[in-house]
Amino acid sequence: MQDSMVVVTGASDGIGYICAQQLAAMGAQIVLVGRDDGKCSDAVVALQNTTGNTNISFEIADLSLLHDVRALAQRLLDSHAHIDVLLNNAGGYFQQSSLTLEGLEHTFALNHMAYFLLTDLLLPSLAKAKQGRIINVASRAHRHASLNFEDLQGKADYDGWPAYCRSKLMNIMSTYALARRLEGTAITANSLHPGFVRSKFGHNNPGFTGLLVRASQLLLAISLQAGAKTSVYAASAPELVATSGLYFNKCKAAASSPASMDVAAQERLWQISTELAASIP
Repeated sequence: MQDSMVVVTGASDGIGYICAQQLAAMGAQIVLVGRDDGKCSDAVVALQNTTGNTNISFEIADLSLLHDVRALAQRLLDSHAHIDVLLNNAGGYFQQSSLTLEGLEHTFALNHMAYFLLTDLLLPSLAKAKQGRIINVASRAHRHASLNFEDLQGKADYDGWPAYCRSKLMNIMSTYALARRLEGTAITANSLHPGFVRSKFGHNNPGFTGLLVRASQLLLAISLQAGAKTSVYAASAPELVATSGLYFNKCKAAASSPASMDVAAQERLWQISTELAASIP
């Protein structure tokens, strides 16, 4: 990873921070992406101090807004000759329904459309790398989901956990569709399950939901370091140089759900996502 250029979204804390730390320790140049200027600035200082790597910087963006995703992508394209690794890690679980300022359901916008659009916009820079890698952090929770293309965002009957599971299914399906489009290039695309991790995931939810998430993490979750392992492996393992279109769990290729393997549904999701992205400048 020496001198590789790595972009990690959702990297001011949690799994993203540990991924950035471990990749920086390998010599990679890191760009953290987060929403909070103070948290990102503090994270950069801490990472520089703990790794001895000074090639760490940050970019601020609200990835639930496609306008911000576009602006972020343009800044990255303008400031870096190439990108070796794009680690799409930012995401969230929102029990209560809300719409973004652009009119998209929040979970769908942040967990799916941000991955989809940022990846598409950064493909020219990834193509300039010796071997570009796109890594989409999904979840085993995708196994509980299926897609209703008549209401893909779940606006009619929103429920937080099913919405999260759907978004992770979309991550995997989009990765498969992207990998097909990248065949014959030096860019790979893979997705993964990080594990149930003791992070701040879900802590934003009020009341019983937030308490349940915290209690479950205390009793059942793995450490941040363990949760980062598969992402770091996918980003750095030399044996994956030509590996694309796979879903990983515990640093090994695994089978994703039957619903995720439906090629026609993957292509339909891709088309809808493309049209939706184009409709929001």
